[in-house]
Amino acid sequence: MPDDGLTALATRLQTACLARGLTVATAESCTGGLVAEAITRVPGSSGYFVGGVVSYADAVKAELLGVPGAVLAAHGAVSEPVARAMAEGARARLGVDLAVSVTGIAGPDGGTPEKPVGLTFIGLASATATTARRYVWSFDRDGDRRASAEAALGALLEAAERPDTLGSRP
Repeated sequence: MPDDGLTALATRLQTACLARGLTVATAESCTGGLVAEAITRVPGSSGYFVGGVVSYADAVKAELLGVPGAVLAAHGAVSEPVARAMAEGARARLGVDLAVSVTGIAGPDGGTPEKPVGLTFIGLASATATTARRYVWSFDRDGDRRASAEAALGALLEAAERPDTLGSRP
């Protein structure tokens, strides 16, 4: 069943991107394509959404998104540097104005004291900057994935509405 909150965010994102002529791509790990699904749920999304990569395995992050192996080895897949590299790789390889990335531990297993279940990083790459935000969700697996998708859509929307975000493709 569609998530009305995600659909509402995706609708607002579409309006902002179409008004400014911005294109978007996604690079997702723990959300498994949920961000792209929310975007494409809205009719007309082909007017700004180019595509996405679901990069669950580190090898896919490296091969398809260009995340350096040294960065993965030094920081692990669930880290700020990897989130940044995933977003930059999606932006460059898909030739878009804005790219968002999601990498995290949705649970219920896989957490450690240093990287607990729910830890998620959202990366955002634009022509002017690349950023990453850290979150720690405390829901079940579905809730963590949904919260991550909502944060990713929010990051895209924030960037699409920023006056300094220009349509400058790589």
